[in-house]
Amino acid sequence: MLAGNGLLYPILGFASFVAFIYMSFGDLKVNHVKEVEIGFVGRNGTQFVEGGKVFYVNGWNSYWLMDQAVEEYSRPRVRAMLQAGLKMGLTVCRTWAFNDGDYNALQVSPGRFDEHVFKALDIVIAEARLHKIKLLLSLVNNLKPFGGKTQYVKWAREEGVGLSSSNDSFFFDPSIRNYFKTYVKAILTRKNTITGIEYRDDPTIFAWELMNEPRCMTDPSGSTLQDWIEEMAGFVKSIDKNHLLTVGLEGFYGPQSPKRLNINPGEWAGFLGTDFIHNSKISNIDFASVHIYPDHWFEGQKLEDKLQYVKKWVVSHIDDSDKILKKPVMFTEFGFSNKNKNYQPSQRDRFYKIIFDIVYKSAKKNGAGAGTFVWQFMVGGMEEYNDDFGIIPWERSSTYRLLTEQSCKLGAIHQGQDRLKKFLTEMC
Repeated sequence: MLAGNGLLYPILGFASFVAFIYMSFGDLKVNHVKEVEIGFVGRNGTQFVEGGKVFYVNGWNSYWLMDQAVEEYSRPRVRAMLQAGLKMGLTVCRTWAFNDGDYNALQVSPGRFDEHVFKALDIVIAEARLHKIKLLLSLVNNLKPFGGKTQYVKWAREEGVGLSSSNDSFFFDPSIRNYFKTYVKAILTRKNTITGIEYRDDPTIFAWELMNEPRCMTDPSGSTLQDWIEEMAGFVKSIDKNHLLTVGLEGFYGPQSPKRLNINPGEWAGFLGTDFIHNSKISNIDFASVHIYPDHWFEGQKLEDKLQYVKKWVVSHIDDSDKILKKPVMFTEFGFSNKNKNYQPSQRDRFYKIIFDIVYKSAKKNGAGAGTFVWQFMVGGMEEYNDDFGIIPWERSSTYRLLTEQSCKLGAIHQGQDRLKKFLTEMC
């Protein structure tokens, strides 16, 4: 999913936003990073582990953190969001570690970076460390917002080295592959100007995600995307052996998994050049990812039919991860649209709860269901970043309670990560 339609920066309402932060989260003047005991998250079979203990994820998406950390006036939103995550007992935030050739671009042209924006990403990582939140960092977008593969293809054409004008040439053009490798190396080896730690050595980072929602529709067989994943996963691991890696898939089954095609939301989903099982089986991929958007997949269907399908979709991917992949699976994006006819916020709560409950059931029996990430969370004053899935979680008590209860339930299974144990005990 992408968010961000015309990124404007209105200051309107900012005074009330700042007042909210101060009232809810206290002093914002602390700007140094305290040392926090934190370890790398690894994988043991179908489970994540940190410090020898099982690590389950109750997470969320705030794709906008780096973008908002660029300007001083909007930077407090980053701290407010991470503080709110900690307050809810959440453990990982998924966010963009890219902005290619767009407004506030991190990469302004192939291999050229805006240091001011890079420092914004430093700030995000340092703030996450301070607030005991880990980050799942995505490295490029399949979609056009924030540049994405479209920008890489444009750069190659402008430099006269592009093989094709097709956006899918991102996956097969040798020049573009080298552009992306240059970018990845710069990110992984970046020395944080605040903490002094190279990104590849920072346990604040939970994992890397190769791409947000990769699709290669010009090759529905899946061979082109599979080859790209194998090459890029190997490249990441050659530089960074500390962190976990995932692809960033939506979870659709492709021609390599013919017996699963009937689980897709429609025939169209089998022709996107992706395959959940085949792509996730790659040895350098540590865990699988799945997205869930029944409102986009089934326009006009009744709510109960959508929710029944969601159950089937989630269970299928956990079963595949348990029995075939033998790796953890996380539902790294899921949202319920407020544009549905007769929409009620309670419907969104039901949707969340179905996913939470199935993952909790898997976690309780040491299964592959390892985590969830709601799309998307914001703080006040960010209407221009919203879509029909966005929420400010503390504005609706039932949603806030649902999120914190999931933190408590998952925390109880593994008695809480050491760094959160005291906090969870007090909250739960």
